[in-house]
Formats: sequence, structure tokens, C-alpha cells
Amino acid sequence: MNPALHESNLTSLKFLHRGKVRDLYEVDADHLLIVQTDRLSAFDVILPTPIPGKGEVLTAVSNFWFEKLGNIIPNHLSGIDPESVVKTDAEKAQVRGRAFVTKKLKPLPIEAIVRGYLAGSGWKDYKKTGAVCGIQLPAGMQEAQKLPQAIFTPSTKAPAGAHDENISFEESKKILGADMAEQVKNATLALYTQAADYALTRGIIIADTKFEFGTDAVGKLYLIDEALTPDSSRFWPADQYKVGTNPPSFDKQFVRDWLESSGWNKKPPAPQVPADVLQKTADKYREAQRLLTGA
Repeated sequence: MNPALHESNLTSLKFLHRGKVRDLYEVDADHLLIVQTDRLSAFDVILPTPIPGKGEVLTAVSNFWFEKLGNIIPNHLSGIDPESVVKTDAEKAQVRGRAFVTKKLKPLPIEAIVRGYLAGSGWKDYKKTGAVCGIQLPAGMQEAQKLPQAIFTPSTKAPAGAHDENISFEESKKILGADMAEQVKNATLALYTQAADYALTRGIIIADTKFEFGTDAVGKLYLIDEALTPDSSRFWPADQYKVGTNPPSFDKQFVRDWLESSGWNKKPPAPQVPADVLQKTADKYREAQRLLTGA
């Protein structure tokens, strides 16, 4: 495994943006380089301690899904080798196994969230209102119960440090236009359905996930960002699933639990996370990759 990468530093390309996990560079007028670092954010704060190998897992899992779901919608991958667009050996080492060269597309200003099970903020919403994001559900449902059918619950994209807000499908039509909102909803539900059916055969329940989309110069829709990773999805082990309780998930739950018990006030700076907690989290990410991709 390569050393953990908290931040990339590629001087041979123009630096554009550093997000919670990804660093963005310009390759040329039509292409971007996206580097998936090992940074981890929890409670909307970037932690000082990276998860070794996390960026490589996100890249491998996303590549797997981009290929598997290509029958539904095109994605942003260009097919260009990331190591071919940087200059030095040190820079090649930073992008190896953890980067995409993508087409330059215009990201849509919403996040496309799909829920197949009643969990997280959806469960809290249901307990209060009997609905999730305004979508009425049958009475008497329990936590972690499978929904009668998957639901599309978009959200806004908040600036750094702020929280995304759930919006109704009608509101998404106002933001995107009715036709584009329908395209996004249909693609989101189709992607989730095909992925969730496959994941079940590999022992994983995809309870919910988030997709991002972008458009090209003529308005054609593409799947962008990452796809169906432990960072963007709630993965549950199927053999531990039981209605009425929240199953353990293949993600940063070890870190979140440790932070909750540490007395941290959930404001920057975040504390250093112990090595054993980081290792357990890295192992969970790798396990999800192994189960889903066989690699």
C-alpha cells in the first residue's frame, strides 16, 4: 500500500480546488484531474489524520461502478491515464491508483440522493412526520426497514462549512428545469436499482446513496464525481441486517463513534484519531471493495 496522502501537491498542473476528499487540477481546456486523497471528514470537519488507502478504495470502487452502470448513463471518465498528465515521478506516485482524468463538465447544483431503506436522517424525518422529505410513507414502519420502493430525495449543495438541505422534487424542477429534473430522477433511481440488486448478490445492502451529475456543452447528462463508494453510500452487511435496528456499516462509523466518545465539540480543529481506530476504518473500506469488486 502507498503512504497515506492527506493533500496532493502537483505543481505541473493548475490547481483549482480542494474539497473534503478530492483535489482538483486543470489538465487542459477540456479535461480535469481529480485526485482522491485519504482525507476523512466527519461532522463536516476535515480530520487531521488520513485513512491509509482510502483514496485508492474510492477510486477502484468508483471505476468498477462506472463500468458496470455504463448501460444506464455515460460518465465523466476520459480514458486518459492520470500518470500521463503529470511530470515527475513524485507526482506520478501521488496520482497512482487514486485519480481520474475526466471530461470538463458543468456540475448540476443539486445532490441526487436515493433511499431504499429507512435510515439516518430519513428515519428521523419519518418519526416526526410520517414522511421522508415530504414523500408520505406507510404508517408503522421501523428503523432500517426496506421502503416499498426506492425514493428520490434531492438536496442542495451547501458551501464549505454549511449543511446541505433536503428539497422536494418540485423544488429541484425549479432549480434544474422540469425536463432535466426528470432526467436526473430517472437516472438516479435506475442506477440505484441496478447497483442495489447486484450488491445484494455480494452480501451488501445499499441502504442509500448520493450521485452527482453534470452536463456537457449541448446539455447531455453525465454521471460525475464518485459512484457508490463507502463515502457516498450507506452499505450494510446483509448477514447482519435486522429490521428495527441500525446495522453496522462499511464506512467511517468507527471514527464517528470514537469522536462522539472523545468529548470533541464537533468544531475545528478535530482531534488526532488513534491508529487502531484508523486501521479498523481502513479495513472496513477494503472489505467493502473486496466484496463488491472481488479485488
